[in-house]
Amino acid sequence: MSERSHDRQSNTASEPLDITPRPAELRDPRLPPDQTLTEKWPVLHYMEPRPYDMSKWDFWISGLVEHETRWSWDEFISLPQVSLTSDIHCVTHWSRYDNRWEGIHVRELLSRANPLPEAKFVMVHADPDYTTNVAIEELDQDDVLFALKHDGAPLAWEHGGPLRLVLPSLYFWKSAKWVRGLEFMSHEEPGFWERGGYHVRGDPWLNERFGGEVRTTMQQARSQVLHQNRRIKKD
Repeated sequence: MSERSHDRQSNTASEPLDITPRPAELRDPRLPPDQTLTEKWPVLHYMEPRPYDMSKWDFWISGLVEHETRWSWDEFISLPQVSLTSDIHCVTHWSRYDNRWEGIHVRELLSRANPLPEAKFVMVHADPDYTTNVAIEELDQDDVLFALKHDGAPLAWEHGGPLRLVLPSLYFWKSAKWVRGLEFMSHEEPGFWERGGYHVRGDPWLNERFGGEVRTTMQQARSQVLHQNRRIKKD
């Protein structure tokens, strides 16, 4: 569910981003560590669902809430909508500024489900059989919404349409495409990519890309690439 790398100099997936760190005084303060700015919106996901029969589509909230709730598509898009602008940061080292979103604010849903005090974590469920975990305080933020539109147009299928979670404070794999439900829990469980070694939180400003042994291995591999790049440039 993460996105394929592109940048301003390269619009082909076969050409890697230049992730050589810049001196601190030259970094854009909006750009997290080891990120490269792009004007494109790269696309990559592990799997994608079959096209929906929207008459059968639904969105649900379950678990540790006062009111377990389910909406049909028509019911969901009838909820009050907001417009928000945010930057997005992919774990594959690209960032895109000033994305304009339209959709349902997360607090619109939280106010209807009313999570119980013991609900500390949320498992986000999406198609096909995708999950990602977030702490409830990360979800319950001013800039979080369920997006129906991007930059004035209906959200494209390849970007997670008809509905995508947008959670700008974390790496973009947490912003699940084709989202279908929220499960509120008292404890933290890893989601799809987290079970594969991605960081359980994924804060881009803390460079939380990987966890445990995977983090160590990826850091070592990246250090080798950077060292090789520096040697080539020096030569």
